[in-house]
Amino acid sequence: MAIKVYGSMISTATLRVLLCLAEKDLDYELIFIDLATGEHKSPHMLSNNPFGQIPAFEDGDIKLIESRAIMQYIVRKYADKGTELMSSDPKKMAEQSVWMEVESQKFEPATTKLIWELCMKRFLFGKKGDDAVVAELLPALGRLLDVYEARLSESKYLGGDGFSLADLYHVPVIKFLTEAETKMKKLFHARPHVSAWVTDVLSRPACLKVFCKHAYCKGG
Repeated sequence: MAIKVYGSMISTATLRVLLCLAEKDLDYELIFIDLATGEHKSPHMLSNNPFGQIPAFEDGDIKLIESRAIMQYIVRKYADKGTELMSSDPKKMAEQSVWMEVESQKFEPATTKLIWELCMKRFLFGKKGDDAVVAELLPALGRLLDVYEARLSESKYLGGDGFSLADLYHVPVIKFLTEAETKMKKLFHARPHVSAWVTDVLSRPACLKVFCKHAYCKGG
């Protein structure tokens, strides 16, 4: 049975899963869920995800929710496919796991409201975000990126010398924010090591494949 992903291309969580599948060179079916109409809260989606969120994931008789858990399943189930996204070496795995936690505990909280103001309001409702809210949030993200700059001055990727889930977790948010406004792009690219990392992860074949396959276009 084919892998199925219930989600949307304007959902960073859905995109994480699709990028992981692409890195693993796996075929899948994307079943579009319309966030603007509230389809994610409909009975048929609540049967897939009782929290009314996307993505939901099916692989044969396996049904999963929560994008990061789905990605870890994919990496372990299809370890022999595509890119090795999680090291089997305990030390390397520990380094990768630290930055996977940093993404979920530090990076996502620092960017969630920015994504809403700069991207989701426009994608869902055709409205402009609140500039005052964005201005208030930028300093905290800048301080966080200073930490990333220090880390990336020591290694090419967050989890070490090889691309891993620690990096992949970040990709959808980085793509949305750096394409949302010039000042957001400047915030990332003002730091040379962060800038090199951003350019690298956004130019990976899997990233280009996902966004081209599903006709994502900058600004909408």
